[in-house]
Amino acid sequence: MPAPSRVSSAIEIENLSLTQGGHPVLDGITLSITEPRIGIIGRNGSGKTSLLRVLAGLQRPDQGSVRVDGVDVLNDRAGAIRTLGVVFQNPDHQIIFPTVEEEIAFGLTQLGSDRPAARARTREILARHGLSDWSERSTQALSQGQRQYLCLLAVVAMDPSLILLDEPFTALDLLTRTQLYRSLFKLAPRLVMVTHDTQVLEGFDRVIWLDEGRVREDGPAPAILESFTAEMMRLAEGRSCWH
Repeated sequence: MPAPSRVSSAIEIENLSLTQGGHPVLDGITLSITEPRIGIIGRNGSGKTSLLRVLAGLQRPDQGSVRVDGVDVLNDRAGAIRTLGVVFQNPDHQIIFPTVEEEIAFGLTQLGSDRPAARARTREILARHGLSDWSERSTQALSQGQRQYLCLLAVVAMDPSLILLDEPFTALDLLTRTQLYRSLFKLAPRLVMVTHDTQVLEGFDRVIWLDEGRVREDGPAPAILESFTAEMMRLAEGRSCWH
């Protein structure tokens, strides 16, 4: 798959710290990101999802700042909605409307479109992707993979400059996962993906490895993925997974 073209816009994270339950979840993270495809990896509890939620402006840190294309996402909610889109791990936690058309149109009305314009834009998007017959379909009648794809389309319809994804392939079969993965590369202008599956990050520009709320390694995807995999193998050899 050819690498996407570079973009000049940036994500600027400065001295980001977050404590929950008396434990540090994020600890002084500072990053400057300009690459189009960014992966965030780490063991469970390393701070991956917390970092994504802060990036999305959904969780306020104890200290630090986050700017995406110059927008202060922690203090400018309207700017964050225009700039960012988020696709969560479980589409059932994101989909709130009974039909596909209503689900996609809602985000557009949040950006200021009136209902007729939002409906027209929604039908245009569905037609472009060969899904015109989805318009009046019940969101509950869609498969898990289709609901995840609907979440992606609803975000893309809002034309954000950055899409954030939290484990988007969990619970999907191989075929559906492959289809969604290819769609991401076609539809997302720029993305940051949290995942535990290193294989889905092949072809990414940069990977950030979090460990206990800190950046352990950061750099080109192949080198970081190799280092992370080697460390996980070392840890697995040192203990039984059944204890």
